[in-house]
Amino acid sequence: MAEKVAKAGVTRTEGYLYYIDKQGDVSRAKMARGGKKGGKPEKVLKLGIKKQPGFLYYLDKKGDVSRAKMVNA
Repeated sequence: MAEKVAKAGVTRTEGYLYYIDKQGDVSRAKMARGGKKGGKPEKVLKLGIKKQPGFLYYLDKKGDVSRAKMVNA
């Protein structure tokens, strides 16, 4: 089950991939489509979340940062 880590309230723009980068901030990059290359990543919001090993951090449907325990196969 996922747990909310931080309230961010990020509104998504179509055509971009949103993720939590190594510094714990919300970033986005333009998605590659139809032979066109993707864009360089840009920071959307600085949060500085300290990531713990064994968890997957992501931007949920409400635009907040959540995490879920990873299942090691």
